[in-house]
Amino acid sequence: MNMQKDAGVQTPQAALLLGALGVVYGDIGTSPLYTVKVALSGSGDPTPEHILGMLSILFWMLVIVVSLKYVTCMLRADNRGEGGTLALMELAKRGRSGRGRWHLTFMGLIGASLFYGDSMITPAISVLSAVEGIGVISHQLDPWVVPIAVVVLLALFMVQSRGTEAIGRLFGPVMLLWFLVLGVMGAWRVAGQLHVLQAVNPLWAARFIVDAPWETFLALGALVLALTGAEALYADMGHFGRNTIRRAWFGLVFPSLVLCYFGQGALLLSDPSTIRNPFFLMAPDWGLIPLVGLATLATVIASQSVISGAFSVTRQAVQLGYWPRMIILHTSAREEGQIYLPKVNWLLLLAVLALVLAFRSSESLAHAYGFAVTGTMLMTSVLAFSVLPRAARGVQRGAWLALIALFLLIDVLLFASNTLKLHEGGWLPLMVGIVILTLMMTWKQGRQRIHDTLAGDHQPLVSFMESLEAYPPTRVPGTAVFMSMIVGTVPPALLHNLKHNKVLHEQALFLTIEVDDTPYVPFNERLKVERVSRSSWQAVARWGFKQEPNVPQVLQQVAHEIKDLNLEPMQTSYFLSRQTVIVVRRLPWYQSWRRHLFAFMARNASRTTRFYKIPPNRVVEMGMQMEL
Repeated sequence: MNMQKDAGVQTPQAALLLGALGVVYGDIGTSPLYTVKVALSGSGDPTPEHILGMLSILFWMLVIVVSLKYVTCMLRADNRGEGGTLALMELAKRGRSGRGRWHLTFMGLIGASLFYGDSMITPAISVLSAVEGIGVISHQLDPWVVPIAVVVLLALFMVQSRGTEAIGRLFGPVMLLWFLVLGVMGAWRVAGQLHVLQAVNPLWAARFIVDAPWETFLALGALVLALTGAEALYADMGHFGRNTIRRAWFGLVFPSLVLCYFGQGALLLSDPSTIRNPFFLMAPDWGLIPLVGLATLATVIASQSVISGAFSVTRQAVQLGYWPRMIILHTSAREEGQIYLPKVNWLLLLAVLALVLAFRSSESLAHAYGFAVTGTMLMTSVLAFSVLPRAARGVQRGAWLALIALFLLIDVLLFASNTLKLHEGGWLPLMVGIVILTLMMTWKQGRQRIHDTLAGDHQPLVSFMESLEAYPPTRVPGTAVFMSMIVGTVPPALLHNLKHNKVLHEQALFLTIEVDDTPYVPFNERLKVERVSRSSWQAVARWGFKQEPNVPQVLQQVAHEIKDLNLEPMQTSYFLSRQTVIVVRRLPWYQSWRRHLFAFMARNASRTTRFYKIPPNRVVEMGMQMEL
C-alpha cells in the first residue's frame, strides 16, 4: 500500500525515510560487501594506479547511473505515482498500437523476467558474502560458511507466510545503523590515506580507460555489482514517494557508500594483500564479530526486499494477464502491499538453495549476478526512451533524448561486458529469464486466442435477453450473476444453464472484470452499470494492476446504485464457465508444444472463485471444452 497515499501528511517524514532505508536501499546498501573484492582480485595484488582508476570509474557510475538516471530522471516517469518495469511498460504502451505496442510489451516482459533471476541471486550472494566474514575471524570457520548461509536462508523463507509487518519495524533502524557504520569505517580508513580522494577526479577514470580499454571493459562486469538495487529506487516509488527516496539517497546512502568504497581503496593502497576481503578487514579487530552479525542482518533485509518484490511483480503480472491466477494471501490487515504467494516463495527458496550449494562463494556467484541486473537496467532505459521525452518540446526534448542516449550507451556497455561471463554463471539468469518470458508470452497469447474464439462465437447480449424475456423459460426466484469475459456478449455459462437446467432467474447481472493500465483505480471510478433488458443488467468493474478484484465488494456497490436489483447474498447465485483446454493431436510437436504448455498452466491456475473472492457455496460452474 502506498504509505504516502494512505497516510498523507500524517506520516512523519522521519518514518518515511527510515522505511525507505529498510525497503528501498537494502540491496544496493550491501553491495560493498563484495564489489571491490570481485572488481580488483582478478590480477593479484592491485597497483595504486589500478585502485584509483577503478575507484574513479565506480564513483562516476554511482553518480551517472544511480544519482542521475534513477534518482533524478526515472523517478519522473511515474504511472500515477507507481514505478517499476511493468508500470513503465504500461505507461509506454499508452496511446500506441500495432507493432510498436508489441515491441514495448516485449521489452517490458524481458525486464520483468530477468528480475526473477535477480530475485534468486540476491539472497544467495548477499547472505554468503556476509557469512564469509567468519573466515576473516578464523580460517578454521571457512567450512561453516555454506551451512550457516543455508540455515539463515531457510529461516528467512519459512517466516514469509507470517508477513513482514513485525520484522519490518526493525528494517529501518538496522539499515540506518548499517549505513552509519559504512560511513564511519570508510571515513576512518580514508583519513589515513587522504590521497585516495583523488579518485573523485574523472581524469583517473579516463586515464585508466585509455591505458587499458579491454581490462576496463572486463571490469565493468564486476563494477556493476555496485549498482544492484538501483531498480528498487524506481520500483518502490509508489510506497514512499520520489522526494523521500531522493532525500534518503543524497542525505545518507550515497555519502555512506562512497566513503565505504573509498575506505576499502585506502586500505588497499596501504596493504594490497587485504584484497582477500577488504570490506571486513576495514574494521578494527574488536569490531569484526559485531560487523559480521550486522552484515548478516543487513543482507537478510536486502533479501527480504527482493523476495517481497518478486511477490509484487508476480501479482502485477497476474493482474495484467501475463501469468495464471495464483493464491495471494494478505499478511496484514492494514497494508495491502504486504502479500505472500506460497508457490513463488517455495520455488524461490529451492532456487536460492541450489545456487548456494552449487557456487559456494559470493565471488563465484558474482559472475552470474551482473547479467540479470544489467539486462533489467537496459530494458528500463529502452522504455524510458519512449516515455520521458514524450511531453517535452524543442530544446528540452533534445536534452532528454541526449541524456537517455547516454544512459543507453552505458547500459549497453555494462550488459555487453556481462555477456562475456555467460560461461562462468551468467547463463543462469539468462536461462531463468528465457523460461519466465516463454511462460508469460504463452499465457498471454493463449488467453488472447480463447478470448478471440469466444468473441467470434458469441451473440449480442441485448437482443438475446430481449428475445429470451419475450418467450421466457421457467423463472426461479433470486438473482444470477454471470461472470462474462467479453462485454456485451452472451456468456457460455448462461447458454449452458438454459440448456441443462432450463430455467432463468428473476434477475440477471452480467459482470465483467477488467484490469486498467494504471496501478490504482479510485473507488468512485471503478464501476459502470447499464440496463440490458427489463430484468437484466451489464456491469463492468475496473481495478488497477496493483489491486485485487473483489466481486462481493463490487456487488455491494452495484446494489447501492441499482435499487431494484436484489443482490442479497443468500438470494444471489454465481454462474461461471470453466474452460478445459484440449490440444489438437494432429499437429507436429514443434507447433503444439506451446499449446501443451498453455494447457498445463491453465490446469494449475488458481480457481476463479478464490481469486475473485466469490463465496464457493454460492457458485455453479458450467464446464466447457476448447480446442487449441
